[in-house]
Amino acid sequence: MNFEGLDPGLAEYAPTMHSALDPVLDAHLNPSLLQNVELDPEGVALEALPVQESVHIMEGVYSELHSVVAEVGVPVSVSHFDLHEEMLWVGSHGGHATSFFGPALERYSSFQVNGSDDIRQIHSLENGILFLTKNNLKYMARGGLIIFDYLLDENEDMHSLLLTDSSTLLIGGLQNHILEIDLNTVQETQKYAVETPGVTIMRQTNRFFFCGHTSGKVSLRDLRTFKVEHEFDAFSGSLSDFDVHGNLLASCGFSSRLTGLACDRFLKVYDLRMMRAITPLQVHVDPAFLRFIPTYTSRLAIISQSGQCQFCEPTGLANPADIFHVNPVGPLLMTFDVSASKQALAFGDSEGCVHLWTDSPEPSFNPYSRETEFALPCLVDSLPPLDWSQDLLPLSLIPVPLTTDTLLSDWPAANSAPAPRRAPPVDAEILRTMKKVGFIGYAPNPRTKLRNQIPYRLKESDSEFDSFSQVTESPVGREEEPHLHMVSKKYRKVTIKYSKLGLEDFDFKHYNKTLFAGLEPHIPNAYCNCMIQVLYFLEPVRCLIQNHLCQKEFCLACELGFLFHMLDLSRGDPCQGSNFLRAFRTIPEASALGLILADSDEASGKGNLARLIQRWNRFILTQLHQDMQELEVPQAYRGAGGSSFCSSGDSVIGQLFSCEMENCSLCRCGSETVRASSTLLFTLSYPDGSNSDKTGKNYDFAQVLKRSICLDQNTQAWCDNCEKYQPTIQTRNIRHLPDILVINCEVNSSKEADFWRMQAEVAFKMTVKKHGGEISKNKEFALADWKELGSPEGVLVCPSIEELKNVWLPFSIRMKMTKNKGLDVCNWTDGDEMQWGPARAEEEHGVYVYDLMATVVHILDSRTGGSLVAHIKVGETYHQRKEGVTHQQWYLFNDFLIEPIDKHEAVQFDMNWKVPAILYYVKRNLNSRYNLNIKNPIEASVLLAEASLARKQRKTHTTFIPLMLNEMPQIGDLVGLDAEFVTLNEEEAELRSDGTKSTIKPSQMSVARITCVRGQGPNEGIPFIDDYISTQEQVVDYLTQYSGIKPGDLDAKISSKHLTTLKSTYLKLRFLIDIGVKFVGHGLQKDFRVINLMVPKDQVLDTVYLFHMPRKRMISLRFLAWYFLDLKIQGETHDSIEDARTALQLYRKYLELSKNGTEPESFHKVLKGLYEKGRKMDWKVPEPEGQTSPKNAAVFSSVLAL
Repeated sequence: MNFEGLDPGLAEYAPTMHSALDPVLDAHLNPSLLQNVELDPEGVALEALPVQESVHIMEGVYSELHSVVAEVGVPVSVSHFDLHEEMLWVGSHGGHATSFFGPALERYSSFQVNGSDDIRQIHSLENGILFLTKNNLKYMARGGLIIFDYLLDENEDMHSLLLTDSSTLLIGGLQNHILEIDLNTVQETQKYAVETPGVTIMRQTNRFFFCGHTSGKVSLRDLRTFKVEHEFDAFSGSLSDFDVHGNLLASCGFSSRLTGLACDRFLKVYDLRMMRAITPLQVHVDPAFLRFIPTYTSRLAIISQSGQCQFCEPTGLANPADIFHVNPVGPLLMTFDVSASKQALAFGDSEGCVHLWTDSPEPSFNPYSRETEFALPCLVDSLPPLDWSQDLLPLSLIPVPLTTDTLLSDWPAANSAPAPRRAPPVDAEILRTMKKVGFIGYAPNPRTKLRNQIPYRLKESDSEFDSFSQVTESPVGREEEPHLHMVSKKYRKVTIKYSKLGLEDFDFKHYNKTLFAGLEPHIPNAYCNCMIQVLYFLEPVRCLIQNHLCQKEFCLACELGFLFHMLDLSRGDPCQGSNFLRAFRTIPEASALGLILADSDEASGKGNLARLIQRWNRFILTQLHQDMQELEVPQAYRGAGGSSFCSSGDSVIGQLFSCEMENCSLCRCGSETVRASSTLLFTLSYPDGSNSDKTGKNYDFAQVLKRSICLDQNTQAWCDNCEKYQPTIQTRNIRHLPDILVINCEVNSSKEADFWRMQAEVAFKMTVKKHGGEISKNKEFALADWKELGSPEGVLVCPSIEELKNVWLPFSIRMKMTKNKGLDVCNWTDGDEMQWGPARAEEEHGVYVYDLMATVVHILDSRTGGSLVAHIKVGETYHQRKEGVTHQQWYLFNDFLIEPIDKHEAVQFDMNWKVPAILYYVKRNLNSRYNLNIKNPIEASVLLAEASLARKQRKTHTTFIPLMLNEMPQIGDLVGLDAEFVTLNEEEAELRSDGTKSTIKPSQMSVARITCVRGQGPNEGIPFIDDYISTQEQVVDYLTQYSGIKPGDLDAKISSKHLTTLKSTYLKLRFLIDIGVKFVGHGLQKDFRVINLMVPKDQVLDTVYLFHMPRKRMISLRFLAWYFLDLKIQGETHDSIEDARTALQLYRKYLELSKNGTEPESFHKVLKGLYEKGRKMDWKVPEPEGQTSPKNAAVFSSVLAL
């Protein structure tokens, strides 16, 4: 309630008022009230005082049943009937809480909640009681133990709380906001701004939140958004109390008079259906409290501070005969509450007394109350008798003193030698359901074994039940099903485990010990990561794509080139293709082909990944071909993802992948039609499975490939001669072979899988028979053989049996164009090369040898929906750039897991869990046919002035000055950078059984504003880039409080900002990185990650780490600016220009304090002082006295002139 209209004498009350009370009873106190209260051990024995006789209660009429003293002389500030047990809780102005049990008001518990502030509201939960004081929220058990203690800001002045659901709490007070607290995590989850400050009373119905303000207004707010839906201006002075029932809202308060505030005897009543006031209700008491007491009718109880109580109907007339009097010990009633059953009323007065009024002799506070737990009596002196005849009687009941002497039951050391046994394997069900917190695992008991009984295996069978073989290093391996043991650990789907620091403490090096970069899998539609790696490790594709740059906003070739550049710069750190996948989602053809997965489908694995990646393979080659065609021929045809083109030589992608064909259609009338076309890939066409399944007929892979390329089929087609559709014979012949042969395996059913399995078995038997027993069971190599592993020039090593299993695919194939337009295809081995000579010599005669470069496989995993991985043969040029060695090696790429493998593993396909999807064969000596020089296509002109996309943008709104030609940055120049972001997808998290939070998928952020300021020169501190990034994706949260971005700022139709595309700003930053500037900022690691940029570490000067001590917390830019620069920034929202300038100043300050890094010891002392000051201030900057800091206003006078 609002205390502004109370007796002014209470405002001078201080806790010291009652500290020196005389133990003699007050003259006007009734001794029978002081039951169970001890004033002084040497004074009156309160237990000996006579207890008041039971009062006769008339049914249906409220009258006083009991009165009791909570705390002598200390006013009662709040009372509350427990909603779960038969208890009444009261809080005092001295911060003390007391509970009374049952209608007899027997004292149950009493404890101090706060040492100085009064208790302002009490609310009961199932496991404890919530107490609200001025700036503290405390949750305590009913016995007085603290469950949690949540400290609010010291400037807060809280008055009311409201439990909106079982775990969410709203807290309001005299400030201009309401806090939302999550009771599970005990953290502030939301802060709602309130237009009218001073929320002292809150109520809730199934339609609205009701907030009562000190100004006399009652606001109705939406349950979901907390926005004001309606507002009642009830009283001109102040609001005292209000209540809501059904469609009626009744309120009482104070009105402004000439002499000040006066209690208004008219209750304002509002109809919530029509949202308007109805006839005010005149009462005969000065209303201070009111409650609806709905029993048979919607009665209102109106209470005055002097103790008068009147009942009346809210829509009727008040009758003076309905007034009864409460006899408070003190002069004023301070609090009033009604039980949930409406059978009891509680009043608290200014002298610490509590009065219970009921309408029956034996009332209940709740309709259904649970049993209250009481303390058990002490049984220390009584021990149970022991019967020695009982064999099962536990001897531990006999208390035995602690002794250090040798016991009779101690075994001699010779007979008690330790014989450790291997721990038994952990139950698979426990491993499957286990949740890890740090190094401790939690799992429910599967109840598969008797209590405290664990069977041990014999030594002979220990190896069969080795628990270590069941524990996997995969992040999801501990939840595996027993039938998944066939899937090797490195092939299982890997996921990132997120902590409070996000990705900073995740050990990517555990999964990738090479210098090649993996790709992160948590981005939507990241199933194509393996194919991006395949394209990257094709050297001509990597170079030609990075040389491409066009003006299209969403060009997949440009974005793929940017991603390849990041993979080049990385030294083992994973990259993410967020910008590439963002452009991918905007392509209409991708959506039409079903290549864009919903988050739910991707998480549950509903899509067939094998078919999906094969469609994606066809789409990406087609799209890259079209993007590069449009760069040279703007009017080039754009199809809907088809595989035919009018001219394949218009783009470098066409030169690499295109195969020119001649399609012949022969009608039965004898008419023949021939047309030329080209395709970028081939699909395997398998022979009829009826023969192969029964007889095990052997097919070479080369035979099936030739059948798929030179396809003969019967189909219905239009015949111009017959002028109707006729059965025709379609044949396809090859005119020109591609440099890179791409094959979609199309193993989409059990029929194709059985064919691969059968051919692998036949090939295995033939190989074993051919070698005649020379194959070893285990693979053993000499040292010299290991050096040549994976190299085509290596010595011939006899393979092992394990290497020959499940192998049908050859490492090389030989293709020859015949004179009659035919095609010969055969498997090619290193032995064939020794027999026929090198392949280069035969190329002059139309003979080409293709080497297997990559295989993309589908890993079948019923639990996770499967995944896609790639085996890639990484060439010499990549090893030369990354490791400085000339070497070829096969690697497994499983998102961010990269591991070298044996070359035979790349062609082994166990069709139970490892199914081939895509094959890439390349011509030998392919790199020598193309110019592999990369010329950076980004020029300095990207930094010059450009037009804004916003229609309403004016020059007067310009916040930056573009660089002039004489200001172009040079290597080593400083550039202050800051970025702001918006949220596209919210974070997905789960609560573990132990109460900790586990992040399943982080929130997806998108860059919304990028600012770069000059770091030196006469215009230092003036921005030269301040771009707002236009987005076509739906924004979930603009994060205005932290980003300063408002709805509409990113919309070209209504924005007044300098709006550009992400690609335009990305090119500016890429040019600055390539030129060698040094970026200065705060938290740049996250900024570059969301922007999707890879910046060399020597070009990043991050003030987060410059002013950081090891194993200490990171310090905010706001606190650093206040401590070192005496600047108060980020007042209401963040501004990227202000943040970038401040980071530059902090870097200058760092150089000054550390003497350009030459005196680390003196700077270490400065950091120690910084952390000590931060701990004292709780890392909070004191509120500014004015709106702006004078020092901040004088730093950049040139900017103010701008």
